[in-house]
Amino acid sequence: MATERAKPHVGEQVVFIALPPGLLDGLPEQDQRAIAAMVGKPVNLVGYDEAGRAELFFNDRSTYSFFCIRVEAP
Repeated sequence: MATERAKPHVGEQVVFIALPPGLLDGLPEQDQRAIAAMVGKPVNLVGYDEAGRAELFFNDRSTYSFFCIRVEAP
């Protein structure tokens, strides 16, 4: 019998496993590079939006920029 995996809890670190299609569309090149560089790395889970998407927060130390992105939770 298969069991559904529990969603990570807010405050945990999760691994950003892939770039969803269209996530980088229209963003400045510098932001695209910073977000793409986070694939495969742990990021902070800060919440879930009303649609159930995970809200991930991280910073790019090279540019002193902060990012909060929403992605479908597995």
